[in-house]
Amino acid sequence: MMKEELEVVEQFFGVYLLYCTNPKYRGRTYIGYTVDPRRRIKQHNAGKKHGGAWKTSQKGPWNMILIVYGFPNSTSALRFEWAWQHPHESRRLKHIPKKKSTQTKFDFCLIILSEMLKVGPWHRLPLTLRWLDYEFSKRYHGCISLPLHMPICYGKVTSCKIKPTQGIKTDNILSQESIFCFFCDSSMTERDSVACIKPNCLLIAHLICLAKEFTKNAMIVPIEGTCPTCKTNILWGDLIRKKNGCYQNLEKTNADFSSSDSDI
Repeated sequence: MMKEELEVVEQFFGVYLLYCTNPKYRGRTYIGYTVDPRRRIKQHNAGKKHGGAWKTSQKGPWNMILIVYGFPNSTSALRFEWAWQHPHESRRLKHIPKKKSTQTKFDFCLIILSEMLKVGPWHRLPLTLRWLDYEFSKRYHGCISLPLHMPICYGKVTSCKIKPTQGIKTDNILSQESIFCFFCDSSMTERDSVACIKPNCLLIAHLICLAKEFTKNAMIVPIEGTCPTCKTNILWGDLIRKKNGCYQNLEKTNADFSSSDSDI
C-alpha cells in the first residue's frame, strides 16, 4: 500500500480533480485551483459555509484524486483550471471530441488532462502530476501520457511559502519570466503585457497581439474589441488607462458623473 509520507512543496499552485463518493451523487467530478490541497479538500467536505464551492456543497464526501502543480504563479494555474473545466471553449483544446455517452465524466476529465499536457503553453512548464488516491492510480495507470520532463508522483502533499531572500524580489522574477501570451504562447514580461479590464478575467497578452486582434478594416489604432476570454466588449482606451495605472481614477470619475446625473 502507498506510503502516507507527506511531501512539502514550496510556492504551491495546483489544479485538482475531485470525485464524489456519496452514493446519491457518485461519479460526479469537480475541478478546482488551490494553494493548499489539504485545507481545500476539508473545505469542500465541510460545505459552502466553511469555504467550499457551492457545486460541491452538501454532495460529499469528496475525494481529491489527483493534482497538477508546478505552475509559476496563480494566473497560470487559474488559466489551466479554466481550460480543463471548459475544453470546448478553449482555443487550444478544440481538437478534443465531445464526451461520448459511454464515457464516464471522470474518464473524460483524464482524457482532457492528457491532451492539455501535450499542447502549449502547458507542455513547456515544469509540471508534476500527483496521484493522491492509491486505488484510482492503480485503476487508471497509463491513462495519462505526459511529456518526458513531467514526473508522476504518488502520495499526500502539502504546501509552504518561500521565505523571501534578502535583496531578491521573488515575485518580480516569476512575473517577468513565467507569463505566456494568450495569443502567441510566447513568454512576456509585465512591461509588454496587458490584461482585461474585468478583475476576474484571466486574459493576459502581449499589447501588440491584442492590438492586432482588435484592429479591423485597416485601422491604424484599435478602437474596441471583444475579450476572447470573458467576452466583454472593451474600449481600447480603457485597456491603456488600466495598464498605465489610471483606470481606477477613470472608474471613480464615471461613478461621480453618474451620481451627479441622478441628482439632476
